[in-house]
Amino acid sequence: MPLQSLTDAPISDLLVMFGASGDLAKKKLFPAIYRLECRGRLGIPVIGVAREAWTDDDLRSHCRAAIAEAGEEWDQAAFDRLASKMSYVTGDYADPATFAELARQAGGTKHPIFHLAVPPSLFATVATGIANCGLAEGARLIIEKPFGRDYNSAVDLNATLHEYFSESAIFRIDHFVGKEALRSLLVTRFANAIVEPLWNRNVVSSVKITMAEAFGVEDRGSFYDSVGAMRDVMQNHLLQMVALLAMEQPVNEHSKSLRDEKGKVLEACRVVEPKNFVRGQYDGYLDVVGVKPKSDTETYAAFRLDIDSPRWSGVPFYLRAGKALAETVTEMTIEFKSPPRPLWIDDHDHVPNNSIRIEAKPENFAAITWLHKEPGETMMPEAITLAPPPEERRDTGPEPYELLIEEAMKGDPTLFAREDSVLESWRIVERILTDFPPVEKYAQGSWGPKEARALTRNNGGWPSEPLIHSHS
Repeated sequence: MPLQSLTDAPISDLLVMFGASGDLAKKKLFPAIYRLECRGRLGIPVIGVAREAWTDDDLRSHCRAAIAEAGEEWDQAAFDRLASKMSYVTGDYADPATFAELARQAGGTKHPIFHLAVPPSLFATVATGIANCGLAEGARLIIEKPFGRDYNSAVDLNATLHEYFSESAIFRIDHFVGKEALRSLLVTRFANAIVEPLWNRNVVSSVKITMAEAFGVEDRGSFYDSVGAMRDVMQNHLLQMVALLAMEQPVNEHSKSLRDEKGKVLEACRVVEPKNFVRGQYDGYLDVVGVKPKSDTETYAAFRLDIDSPRWSGVPFYLRAGKALAETVTEMTIEFKSPPRPLWIDDHDHVPNNSIRIEAKPENFAAITWLHKEPGETMMPEAITLAPPPEERRDTGPEPYELLIEEAMKGDPTLFAREDSVLESWRIVERILTDFPPVEKYAQGSWGPKEARALTRNNGGWPSEPLIHSHS
C-alpha cells in the first residue's frame, strides 16, 4: 500500500497549465494528462495559459501533436473526452487582464490546481496574479524546479508564495522522485532483512550516483546557459536520490514521516567544499544557439558529499551529472568494503568489490555484484552480476508526470519536496555556487573531464570508467 497523507484533502476540480505552449508541456504534460484521461483519472476541465495568440482549437491541436510525438497508443474516445474539456487563455503573465479572463473561464471552481510550467523567474508573478483574481483560496500550486537560484532566492520565493498559499498547498515537483526505480528503492531498503544490516558505514565503502546524458543542450541553449548542471539537476534530482538512499525507515506509513526522514538526511549533509567539486563543459557548447560567447556555464558537475549521521559518517557519496557523455544512464551504486584478509587475490585493486547497482534509466532494475570462483583448477575469484532478465526491466507503471499530477490533484504530498528539504539542498551546494573552479573542457562522447576521475581515485573510480591511480 502507498504511503498515506494525514489529511483528507479534496480532489482538484480544475487543472490550469501555465506555459501551455512551452517545451515542458509539449514533451511531458500533454502526454501525462492524456494518459490520465485514458485511465479515467483526469475527469476535470483543463485550461491552458500562454502568451501565444492561440484559440481553443489551437490548444487541442497542439495537445494532439504532442501526444502523437510522444508515441502514445492512440485512443480516439479518450482524446475526444480530453479535448472537450480543454480551453485556452492568451495573455502576458504580468497583465491582470490575463488572470481576469482566467477567472471568468474557471467559473465556480472551488479547488483548482495550477501547474507553473514557466521559467522560475515567473513563479512569484503568476502566484500573485492567481491571488489577485480571487482563485487562490482552496487552490494548489505545482512548482517546477529549480525552486530559486540559491538559498536566499528560495527563501524569498517561499515567502512570496506563502502570502497566498499554505505550505500544504504547494507541490514542488521533481519528476525523478516519481520514477519507478526510486519508489522501488523504499521497498528494496525496508522490506528485505538482508539489506538493513549492510546499509551503513560499517560495510559500505562509498556511494556513487550518476545522471549521464549522451545528448547535448540541443535547442535549450538560452535556458540552460542561465542554469547549468548544478541548478538543473544536481541540487534537486541527485540530492533527492541521496535522501532516499540514506534515510532512516519512516516510523509509520504517513507521508509526513517519509518527508521528515528525507529532511533529516539533507540536514546532516556537510556544505560541499570547492576542493571536492569539478566542473566541465563539452566541446562545442559555445556554438549552441542561445549560449553566451565565452560562457563559463558547466554542462558537467561532480562533487563529493559527506553525511554526518551515525549511519553514514565517513562514507563518501560521489555525485555526477553531465551532458554529451558516453551514454545515457541514471544509476546509483552502493559499493561495499573488501574483506579484511581477502584470500586467493593477488592483485586486489583489479577485482571489483561487492556492490548493489540500481538503474533508473534507461531501464529499471537492481543488480548485485559478488565474487565467485573461476571455473577450473584455480581458486581465483571472478566477479559475477545477478540481475533480472531484460524483459523484466521495463517500467510498466504510470510515467512520472502522470503519477505526480494525479497525486497533486488528490492533495497527496508524499512524492513532492517540502520547504525545509529544498532549503537544505541549497545550503549544501551554496558555497560551490559562488566559489568554484573554472570549467574543464571535455570531448563529446567521453565521460567528462579527467579531473572528475581523480575525485574518486581513492574509492575505486566511477562505474564504467578506468581508475586513475594516485601516481597518475
